[in-house]
Amino acid sequence: QVQLVESGGGLVQAGGSLRLSCAASGRTFSMYSMGWFRQTPGKEREFVAAIRWRAVSTYYADSVKGRFTISRDNAKNMLYLQMDSLKPEDTAVYFCATMRGAWGTTTTADFASWGQGAQVTVSS
Repeated sequence: QVQLVESGGGLVQAGGSLRLSCAASGRTFSMYSMGWFRQTPGKEREFVAAIRWRAVSTYYADSVKGRFTISRDNAKNMLYLQMDSLKPEDTAVYFCATMRGAWGTTTTADFASWGQGAQVTVSS
C-alpha cells in the first residue's frame, strides 16, 4: 500500500508558477502510474494529469495542457506537478493518487491511495 503526501501549494499571482510535490511511502511506488486531480468547493474532483510508471508517457486535461508538466523520480519516490502560467481558475485543492484503472483513464474511481491535498490559490 502506498501512502501519499502532497506539498508545495500556496498563493501566487496570475501568470506565476508553482511546483507541487507528492512524496510516496512504500517500495511499490515505481510500479504505479500516477495522477494529479484538483477540486474546488461544491464541485467534483477533476483530472489534471497522469504519468506512466516508467515516466515514458503522460497525458493532460485540455484545461492545463501546455501549462502544466507532470514528472516523477522513482529513485526518490516523488511525483511532481510543475504549474506555469497559472490562472485564477486553477485555484483548487490538488491531490495525487495511484492509478488502478486502464491507462488513459480520467475517472476518480480508477485512482486510489489519495493524499490529503495541497491548496493552490491564484490571485488575479
